Amino acid sequence: MTAPALRPPGAPDTSEASDAPGACGLPVRGPLTRTRRELRAVHALVHRDLLRLSAQPTHTALTLIQPVLYLFILGGGLTALIPHSALGVGYQTYLFPGMLMMTVQTPAIMVGIRLITDRQTGYLRELLMAPVRRTTILLGSCAGGTAVAAVQGAVLLALAGAVGLPYDPLLLGLLLAAMILASFTITALSLALAVTLRRPEAFHMLLGLVMMPLLFLSGGFFPLDGLPGWARSLAAANPIAYGVDLLRRCIGLRVPDGAAAAGIEWFGRQPPLPLEAGVLSVAGALALLWAARRFSRPE
Repeated sequence: MTAPALRPPGAPDTSEASDAPGACGLPVRGPLTRTRRELRAVHALVHRDLLRLSAQPTHTALTLIQPVLYLFILGGGLTALIPHSALGVGYQTYLFPGMLMMTVQTPAIMVGIRLITDRQTGYLRELLMAPVRRTTILLGSCAGGTAVAAVQGAVLLALAGAVGLPYDPLLLGLLLAAMILASFTITALSLALAVTLRRPEAFHMLLGLVMMPLLFLSGGFFPLDGLPGWARSLAAANPIAYGVDLLRRCIGLRVPDGAAAAGIEWFGRQPPLPLEAGVLSVAGALALLWAARRFSRPE
């Protein structure tokens, strides 16, 4: 038997750190072993979702068909009926932020459905056997859903020129950032709902009841100032409405009169753009924290 190597008094013991395998079987040295393992788990979950997206081009194309049809058929048909002066821009330009939100919300919501399905099939139980925290798995699922939703939204963003918007790099960057923020919030809310419900049928039924009203109360199809007072109050609590308003006001920063139509109002006044972004961020963070707390409980 080989005797263990001696170390001088006071020298740190690095044998455990140098031999401890991290994620993927690679040795990780130093005090960040656990942190790196958690980060690698998040990266693996995001990579899995992006691989699934690239392996299903037909499914991605079908997801994009609905907002494209709304944009060019509904938008094109109503352009002649809705005067330019009523919105400050053409109706297709006005409709574009709502279609961007419709594009990112579908993959974001699918994250919650997939979590429930993974629990039923037993895949989630196998995933929980990984040497990482349950919260890390939920965070990785949220990050993966946000990335997939943002990628699909970026594809539709390529049609900006067809609705009269310039291919301004700053404008496209602002819209992409707003879509990432909205995707994160919707994904977090979807996960918060998924950790509460146990059956995908209940999840689908609830979505069927609330998604269409949320879309119509988002300002994506028509200005919110034309709604009665009680409906405007509901819109002020609608996260999709904040996402649409954020996208439309980003357009207004680069396109004259691009955000002339009124959006979210608090006590008769429109909140500042950074405050709207902050509301979306806080809503997503609180939903994710609540979901992580529920998800951390042993089943």
